[in-house]
Amino acid sequence: MTAQCEVTAKRASGAQLGFFERYLTLWVFLCIVIGIALGHYFPAPFQAIGRMEFAQVNLPVAVLIWLMIIPMLLKIDFAALHHVREHWKGVGVTLFINWAVKPFSMALLGWIFIRGLFAPWLPADQIDSYIAGLILLAAAPCTAMVFVWSHLTDGEPHFTLTQVALNDVIMIFAFAPIVGLLLGLAAISVPWDTLFLSVLLYIVIPVLFAQIWRRALLKRAQGVARLARTIKALQPLSLTALLATLVLLFGFQGEQILAQPLIIVLLAIPILIQVYFNSGLAYLLNRKFGVAHCVAAPSALIGASNFFELAVAAAISLFGFESGAALATVVGVLVEVPVMLSVVRIANATRGWYEKPGGGQATVSSTKIS
Repeated sequence: MTAQCEVTAKRASGAQLGFFERYLTLWVFLCIVIGIALGHYFPAPFQAIGRMEFAQVNLPVAVLIWLMIIPMLLKIDFAALHHVREHWKGVGVTLFINWAVKPFSMALLGWIFIRGLFAPWLPADQIDSYIAGLILLAAAPCTAMVFVWSHLTDGEPHFTLTQVALNDVIMIFAFAPIVGLLLGLAAISVPWDTLFLSVLLYIVIPVLFAQIWRRALLKRAQGVARLARTIKALQPLSLTALLATLVLLFGFQGEQILAQPLIIVLLAIPILIQVYFNSGLAYLLNRKFGVAHCVAAPSALIGASNFFELAVAAAISLFGFESGAALATVVGVLVEVPVMLSVVRIANATRGWYEKPGGGQATVSSTKIS
């Protein structure tokens, strides 16, 4: 049995990752060092920023989060939702992983590792907060980086566009209930008003703003090219806002990290396990259902990756800069690029096995979107 995913573009190389994205892990490490140093030697500015709140929303962070998220959401084409029928098996598998498996598996891993195995090495007063951060990280599927991961595996572009658009629609309605449910099951107090405000500020408003802006750009002369140029121009701003947010976070978290540097490693372990578990499960389910590799690979990647920008924003809003929840979400940023690139390599290396008899048999013809 051979899956025939006919694409017109050659397999993408690492060059498809921009300079900042390719070395994101390095930049996060630098943010750790810079943030800790600034927070230790110049605490007053960080404290002043921490006090700049209105209705439990930190205004500088809100601006930074919008600068992060809106350029990413400009890529989302909700018109692509009509392709759902063409790839319903792959879409079904990814939805199952994203909304029925990943948040719950992360909550379970948090309970096993953070509240159980690693508890003796973690500050007792932050254990619940660490688990909350892991739940927030897993409760929102990735929006932007999956386009890169999909391209690196010769993913079917219409499927990726469709799946991301569908996940964004579902996230508007499902993020708060799932987070609230899992926090409640973990016996963690749920500030529902702040949770719903976070959804409004960091999902609903950015999605609406980005779509209005996207449509306005597309209506102008050479709209598609204009949209592409706008996204490219905004990408450095988006990443700069992310790094600035991380510096702020580590400025507040510095003393805790210096006291217990092992915390970052311990938090990374359940995150890594859930990425490989969910991507592997999605990959195998797609093969079981006869889905073509060019759909199965991005399905696995979308199923495993996280919308860490939203997780960071929600963690700060719900629990504060100095919380274990905020730190846990930042660890997700730290491991995102290397772990997802490893999943890309696994998907590409196992393509021959995947397409042997018993695997995906679907034929998909598409034109690669670069």
